[in-house]
Amino acid sequence: MKIGIIGLTGSGKTTIFDLLKGKRGEEEREKAGKIRIATVIVQDPRLDYIKEILRPKKITYPRIEYLLPSRFHIQKENETISWAEVRACDGFLHVLRNFKIPGLPEPDPERDFWELEQEMILNDLMVSEKRIERLKLDQRKGKKIDPKEMELLEKIKGLLEDSIPLRSEPLLAHDPDLRPYSFLSSKPQFIVINNEDDDTHIPKWKRTPDNVGMMAIRAKIEMEIASLLPDEREEFMKLYNINESLVDRLIRESYRMLDVIHFYTVVGDESKAWEIQKGTPCIEAAGAVHTDMKKGFIKAEVISFEDLKRYGSLKEARNAGVFRLEGKDYVVQDGDIINFRFKV
Repeated sequence: MKIGIIGLTGSGKTTIFDLLKGKRGEEEREKAGKIRIATVIVQDPRLDYIKEILRPKKITYPRIEYLLPSRFHIQKENETISWAEVRACDGFLHVLRNFKIPGLPEPDPERDFWELEQEMILNDLMVSEKRIERLKLDQRKGKKIDPKEMELLEKIKGLLEDSIPLRSEPLLAHDPDLRPYSFLSSKPQFIVINNEDDDTHIPKWKRTPDNVGMMAIRAKIEMEIASLLPDEREEFMKLYNINESLVDRLIRESYRMLDVIHFYTVVGDESKAWEIQKGTPCIEAAGAVHTDMKKGFIKAEVISFEDLKRYGSLKEARNAGVFRLEGKDYVVQDGDIINFRFKV
């Protein structure tokens, strides 16, 4: 999973990135640019329990990459948005300023959201128009083109010309034939409203975006609390009515935004969590583990995490008959523990 952290100047996106890379992340830099990447380890109590019961020598936690672009701001006479750095992301955390900064306009999260949303729509429109022109040129030269691609691009162009983000039409936006374009407005978003220190509320909007979740935070306070010792941290979290760390909240919303679930394998001495889209059939989940498992798929031996926890051991679970064999079309559920049977 790759999540881009976007937002206008002064929104606090760098503070959020620094929080994410804290104790569970490791900052890196790409060779070709100054983009910052935090690879965040996702704490998974279910995997800890599997380790306790099955005792593998190694466990592998899931990870999320959060990317902070090197250039991402808009000024009246100077636009420097580096969309290329986040185009490969699966989704965006869109950070909006809702606190005062000397020299900047009064905070208006709704205005800032739609400003950046329009930039994405315009970028997508230019990409679609350029491709349509190329296809028409090829057609005039007598080259064979894919009529389906042209039809899809024309539909997308129509939406974008009406200032409609592509995520509003998921079936169209995520058509496999259009995947190489990585349209920006097709990607899921989650809005993070960065409030003043004493404000815990989400401001009212005149027009809220479709299919976009929203959360209010106080990044400055969260950063200060994260730097404290554990005992002090707990005390200040209670003082500021914070029930869960911002890192954990953002991780949870990242999974929810992308509709991603976990299943688990225990192979040899390693137990590992795997990330897949909700609704993924068993044979595709096998391919996520190894291409040979998908190629030679026979059956999958499946037990839910809840059943393992209920019976306390694999032996008791087998005796209770809660293990089951599933075929390639079985839809993997969150928390499934799977042993893939395959032959190559």
